[in-house]
Amino acid sequence: MGAYVLRRLGWGALVLLGVLFLLFVLFFAVTDPDDIARKALGEKVPPAVIEQWKANHGYDRPLWPWQDFENNLLFDHYRRMLTFDFGLSDADDSPITERIRDGMGPSLALTVPLLVLGLGVSIPLSLLVAFFRETYIDRMGVFLCVLAMSVSTLLYIIGAQFLIGKVLRWFPISGFDPDPLLLPRFLALPLLVGVLSGIGADVRFYRTAFIEESTRDFVRTARAKGASEARIMTRHVLRNALIPILTQVVLAIPFLFSGSLLLESFFGIPGLGGVTVDAIQANDFSTLRTMVFIYSLLFVFGQIATDLSYGLVDPRVRFE
Repeated sequence: MGAYVLRRLGWGALVLLGVLFLLFVLFFAVTDPDDIARKALGEKVPPAVIEQWKANHGYDRPLWPWQDFENNLLFDHYRRMLTFDFGLSDADDSPITERIRDGMGPSLALTVPLLVLGLGVSIPLSLLVAFFRETYIDRMGVFLCVLAMSVSTLLYIIGAQFLIGKVLRWFPISGFDPDPLLLPRFLALPLLVGVLSGIGADVRFYRTAFIEESTRDFVRTARAKGASEARIMTRHVLRNALIPILTQVVLAIPFLFSGSLLLESFFGIPGLGGVTVDAIQANDFSTLRTMVFIYSLLFVFGQIATDLSYGLVDPRVRFE
């Protein structure tokens, strides 16, 4: 297993190096540093101001090592990203590391309950629909899932804000307060929207996994021994369907730290998703480059963690 982990880490490191090179090409080779400066300062600023801004942010150096081996943007880009020294924002010169640290708490406050609630709702519903497979309950459940998947997340957000926030006035439309007594009130509406917008896809996915497992030989053996259908679904089918469930869960865990772009933006939650949206709107290339690197890093580690977790739920899995 140790050799497998080292091999996966090695491939993951190569993927990250490739992602960093692609980011460098997109943000420096394709986009000229002068254009980055004009986006931050304005189109009509004097050339001297642009040159000073580039010098302050380190964008005045050559791009490639063959132009200046010791002082070039490519090496500096790799050094900053790999040492997590992300520098200053292009928009307001604030430290990017501090913005990430401040946004991580609100993002986790939203995404962790959202993951737990999503699993707590979708898995029982999927078991129920799979239990009544090939019946009107199953067909109606699939129809509602497809209908829920067909509705845009924006429509869920706007509808919930109007009906629950404005008409019924049960919860605030937007805002965030870290006070433990007030935090549930601000998170209730985005959590409701997040669960409703994702329940259709989750129930369909888990239902397919449960129905596939219910056709296995061990299920027929359990029925021949007189086990009830409810016991078969909860003790046998659910346990053996943990690999596809675990795949989705473990892959989602790293992105708990990156937040939800739409929910944080529309509900005014100052998390990492909001940091990314603000960077896009403000043409803050340094922050956007950092967030893309963080997303890539989390995705690579999520893939490795997913493969390793298979051995925990299925002893037949061997790492080679």
